[in-house]
Amino acid sequence: MNFIRTLTLRQLQIFVVAARHLSYARAAEELHLTPPAVSMQLKQLEDNVGLPLFERMGRGVALTDAGDLLMHHALRVLGEIKDAEANLQGLLGAEAGQLSVGLVSTAKYFMPRLLAQFSQAHPGIEVQFSVGNRESLLQKLQDNAIDLAVMGRIPVEIDAHAEPMASHPYVVIGPSDHPLRDARRFDFQELRHDTFLLREEGSGSRRVAEEMFKNHLFTPARTISMGSNETIKQAVMAGMGIALISLHTLPLELKTAEVSVFDVIGTPIERTWYVVHMNSKRLLPAGQRFREFLLEQAAPGLEKEFGRYLTARTASPAA
Repeated sequence: MNFIRTLTLRQLQIFVVAARHLSYARAAEELHLTPPAVSMQLKQLEDNVGLPLFERMGRGVALTDAGDLLMHHALRVLGEIKDAEANLQGLLGAEAGQLSVGLVSTAKYFMPRLLAQFSQAHPGIEVQFSVGNRESLLQKLQDNAIDLAVMGRIPVEIDAHAEPMASHPYVVIGPSDHPLRDARRFDFQELRHDTFLLREEGSGSRRVAEEMFKNHLFTPARTISMGSNETIKQAVMAGMGIALISLHTLPLELKTAEVSVFDVIGTPIERTWYVVHMNSKRLLPAGQRFREFLLEQAAPGLEKEFGRYLTARTASPAA
């Protein structure tokens, strides 16, 4: 197989975008090309490889086994080229560069504010965010598709370096008219008749909730699984049930008092936010600056925004 001799970086770039969208039309739109031009480049790439990279699935396309394999290698190649460009730029000593950061979905509620602060201090550094589940972020780290990741558990599955950047509390919330909204330090068993709204199987939030049930010997009357934090929050506000959820997903709902944070014994359940990079990854100046910024600013920033809600829960009621 001698396709490397005729392979072009442009073909790899087009292939990666098409594989990410699983759509030639959307790839063409992102790359400012015509769909026929994208199709022609991918056809040439498949001819050089000698194997089909995409297969038709209804109106869309899916990656073949060969396409999936090439995707991982293409991401690494393009990532190395990006690192080389940034390294050379770093030799100039400029306050500039590009940085790719992956976020688990819960982190998307507070990271944009931190990014805004960082961008004001470092206007020459461009930070690109992508949001995904834990498994996808681990794969992107290994593929060198992202420089850093923000997640809620140390990734022991890969050879990565994880540093704690902030406390991550989980709290029990309910609708603003719930009978226990103003109760102080009550036992979990008081919620035994409520419906608990849970994230889907395999999610980090679901795992925290199941550990909570086990530790408190608690069995809810009913549970309902939902696919996102947004759906859970809307369901709580609608009175469908209560939920254990990351405090950091609630900036708007707490300000508008659309949900109540319950003062349940054993909560908040403390977890930790980590900033992660591969041990084999040499962070460039832009990455080092952003990493240092998160380690210094994330904790006080989150405490300033959310700490008062935890203080209010444990404050003594007025006489």
